[in-house]
Amino acid sequence: MAKKKSTFVCQSCGNQSAKWLGKCPQCSAWNSFVEEIISDPNSKPVSAGVSRTAKKVKSLKDVEPLTQKRLVFTDVELNRVLGGGAIPGSLILFGGEPGIGKSTLMLQVALQNPQFKVLYVSGEESDEQIKTRADRLQPETADNIFILTETDTTIIKNASENLQPDILIIDSIQTLHSDKLESAPGTVSQIRECTYEILAFAKSMGLPTFIIGHINKEGSLAGPKVLEHMVDTVLQFEGDRNHFYRIVRSIKNRFGSTNELGIYEMLESGLKPVVDPSKILISAREEDLSGIAITANLEGVRPLMIETQALVSRAAYGTPQRSATGFDLRRLNMLLAVLEKKCGFKVGLEDVFLNITGGIKIEDPASDLAILAAIVSSREDLPISSKVCFAGEVGLSGEVRPVQKIGQRITEAKKLGFEKIYVSEYNDFSALKDFKGLGIYKAKKIEEVFRDLFS
Repeated sequence: MAKKKSTFVCQSCGNQSAKWLGKCPQCSAWNSFVEEIISDPNSKPVSAGVSRTAKKVKSLKDVEPLTQKRLVFTDVELNRVLGGGAIPGSLILFGGEPGIGKSTLMLQVALQNPQFKVLYVSGEESDEQIKTRADRLQPETADNIFILTETDTTIIKNASENLQPDILIIDSIQTLHSDKLESAPGTVSQIRECTYEILAFAKSMGLPTFIIGHINKEGSLAGPKVLEHMVDTVLQFEGDRNHFYRIVRSIKNRFGSTNELGIYEMLESGLKPVVDPSKILISAREEDLSGIAITANLEGVRPLMIETQALVSRAAYGTPQRSATGFDLRRLNMLLAVLEKKCGFKVGLEDVFLNITGGIKIEDPASDLAILAAIVSSREDLPISSKVCFAGEVGLSGEVRPVQKIGQRITEAKKLGFEKIYVSEYNDFSALKDFKGLGIYKAKKIEEVFRDLFS
């Protein structure tokens, strides 16, 4: 029997050390080293996903293109994020905060697709707990779902080979363990090895597999970064528990776009896909209020009309506060500097609070113009009409820069009944069709927008 040897592994990045360290020299994480057992230090570990069979070199023109038919679900939002459905043999990592609704969504997908045989593997809940949630989501439980409460990857593989399901769901990867390693479940080595084994038999069987994973306190997926490189698709489940809406965002997708997102509404009966999110993300109000502006954003190929709210008030204690919910705080500080330098609005001694409604996060630079308009509206206490929206990026010199796919943004604004949209004059309007009833104001500088908006 080989002599056992231990090593210390960082649980954040996977860095190894012969002795325990308080701070990881690679990722600078504190108290992240955990002792793990190596069975045979002289033999090189071979992961389950690595093949020793020699393969011939092929010319690229001799390789047949991918013709596998996707598994299309009844959930249109999930289909959009996956790029049209799940590819057979693909490994999909589904991450999110605890309690955000990952298990609920995966069980809901299994219940609402009776045309597929689903093997649901759970290492966190018992059969009775899964049955209770299934009855809450869908009282008439379909007979296409099979439950396995197991954490051993070998047993999961044997069950999959015997059952031959169409879809495999594993909840969660942090609870699985492999017999090849003696370390505890949830460690970096176990997560990596278990993922390799799942990847190997999922590819060999052509079995689309959903793996649920938790995220750490920094907001990234728990486990080494190599885990995201191993899988085909990484989906992030986002949302605020105080709001009804959840967002599934594609971070990585080998078979589709990474700019897509799906929006769900959390109800007692489960997660309901939101087909037209623009109407929900804009609050209904009878009168125009100051500090509110609508931005025409673009998430993937989907245009969204999102409401931005700003509050500017005198600093109570002399030190101004800057707070942003759903928006990058550093970009907000940059926009405030442009506003003070180019337009003369002295906001250096004032508190500025920014909120993106619906509990979502926006990264589209086209929201810059709407955010500045909301800040000026709140500071001067001048309301902006609810029939006005904005789509423009703001540069450091105060110019309104063009944004991509302006035609789709204008089309969405017209469909929702907006009467005016402020855009950059430098956009390419050659492909625009006739937009009767919607006024398009083309601006070069943000001063022109404020002059027309608040005159």
